[in-house]
Amino acid sequence: MKYSSTRGNAEKLDSARAIIRGLAADGGLFVPDAMPQVDMAFIEGLQKLSYEERAAKVLGLFLTDYTADELKGCVTRAYDNGRFDTVKRAPVKAMADKSVLELWHGPTSAFKDMALQLLPQLMSTALKKTGEKDEVLILVATSGDTGKAALEGFRDVPQIRIMVFYPQGGVSRIQQLQMLTQEGKNVNVTAVTGNFDDAQSGVKMIFGDKAFNEELAKKGIRLSSANSINWGRLVPQIVYYFSAYADLLSAGTIKAGEEINFTVPTGNFGDILAGFYAKCMGLPVHQLICASNTNNVLTDFLRTGVYDRQREFFKTISPSMDILISSNLERLLYHMTGDTAKVAGWMQELQQNGRYDVGEDLLAKIQQTFWADWTSDEDTEKCIGSLYETTHYVADPHTAVAWSVAEKYQQATGDKHHMVVVSTASPYKFNGSVLDALGVKTAGVDEFTLLDELQQRNADKIPEGLASLRTKEVRHKGVCAPETMEDAVMAFASAKTE
Repeated sequence: MKYSSTRGNAEKLDSARAIIRGLAADGGLFVPDAMPQVDMAFIEGLQKLSYEERAAKVLGLFLTDYTADELKGCVTRAYDNGRFDTVKRAPVKAMADKSVLELWHGPTSAFKDMALQLLPQLMSTALKKTGEKDEVLILVATSGDTGKAALEGFRDVPQIRIMVFYPQGGVSRIQQLQMLTQEGKNVNVTAVTGNFDDAQSGVKMIFGDKAFNEELAKKGIRLSSANSINWGRLVPQIVYYFSAYADLLSAGTIKAGEEINFTVPTGNFGDILAGFYAKCMGLPVHQLICASNTNNVLTDFLRTGVYDRQREFFKTISPSMDILISSNLERLLYHMTGDTAKVAGWMQELQQNGRYDVGEDLLAKIQQTFWADWTSDEDTEKCIGSLYETTHYVADPHTAVAWSVAEKYQQATGDKHHMVVVSTASPYKFNGSVLDALGVKTAGVDEFTLLDELQQRNADKIPEGLASLRTKEVRHKGVCAPETMEDAVMAFASAKTE
C-alpha cells in the first residue's frame, strides 16, 4: 500500500518512508491510497487473541511493506514489555448502561502510550529497512500527554533524537514534572511562552522551512514527527477500536454485527479519526461522538461546517484538549472529498484567514457519522462527582468531558446503540482537579500529597511512573518564545548527545 499527501503532492511512498518523513513535502498529511476492508469473520477472530496479536493483524492491513515478523517484533517490544499495568492493555469496563475503554494503562498513564510505545519501534525498523543513514530528529508539540509518552518511547533509541515543546503554564503540574524529569541522552524538553497552538504552529513552520531543513541536512539530520500528523502515530490507534469491539463480543454485551457508538474526548482530532478509519474498514460503528471542552472549535465545525480558530483560548481542567487548530481534521476532509485541491485550499484559508467553510453538502455527509457537543469546566467537575457518587468510578477530566457529552447525545437523540466512552488518562495525572470535583480542598497542597489523597478514594493504585516523580531530578529547564523555536531546535541538533 502506498501513501500520498492530502494536499496533492504526486509523490507516493510506502509506509516505512512515510513514517520516517512524518509530514509530506507540501505540508500535507500522509494518507493511504486505499482503505482495507474486513468482514465479521476477521473481527470475531480477534476475540481469542492477545492485544499484541490483534495489533499485528490490524496493522498488517496498512503497513504492507513490513514483514509479519517485523510487525510481530514491533508490537511485542511496544506492548509486551512489562510497562503496562494490565494484561488487557486497553481494557473495557462495564459502567452503568455504558462501557469505558481505558487507554491509560501504559508507562505514562495516558492514551498516547498506545501509539507512542509502538511508533519508535515502527520508525527504528523503518530506518533499518530503508537503509537510512541520517539521524532523525523528532519534533513534538504537546498539550500535555503526547510529550511524555513520546519522550519515554524514543528515549535512547539509536539514530533518533527527540525534542518536545510544551506551552508554559498550559499543562498540569504532574504532566510538567513527567517531562522535565525525563531521562535519556537523546531527549530535550523546552517550554514555549504561548499556548499549544503556538507550539504546534511553530513546529509546522520549522518543518516547512526549506532553508532550515537544508542546514540540518548538512549535519546529517532530518526532521520527523511523533504527533498524530505522523501516520505511524495514528495507525496504532485504529487497533483499540477493533480490540474494544472484540472484548464486548466476548463479554456478551453485544452481538456480532451489532453497531455501537464511541464518544471520544479530542482536541487534535486524531483519536476520533482512528475510529473513523475503523468504521470505514468495516467495524460496525454507528456514530462517533466528538467531545470537546470550552475550546469547542470542533463542536462548532461539526454543527456548522465552518472551522474558525479566531476565538478566545481557554485554559481548562482538561488541558490535553486545549487546542484550536485540529490538525487531523485535514485527513477527514480528504477522505470525505477525495479532492486534494479543495483540502489544500481550505488549509491555505485557515493559515491566511483563520477560518474556512466546507459548505452544506459536505457537512451533511460528515454529520452522517459524527455528532458533537462540549462541556464546561463546571459541568466536567459535576460529572466527576456524580460518577464517583453513583458508581465509585474515578474519572479524569477528559474522560468526564466524554461521559458528559455521551449523556447529552443519548438525551438529544434517544439512540439506544451501546455506548463506549473512551477514557484517555489516569485521574492521578489531574489529581488536583479530580479532588476539587470530589469536594476535597487542594489549595496550597503539593502534588504528591494530592496523589496520596486520591489514592484513598480510588481502587486503582498510583501508577509507578507518577509515584516515582517524588524523587526524580528536574533535568530540563529550557524556555523559548514561539519565534525562537527554530533557534532552540538548531542548538539541540548541534549539541552532542553522547
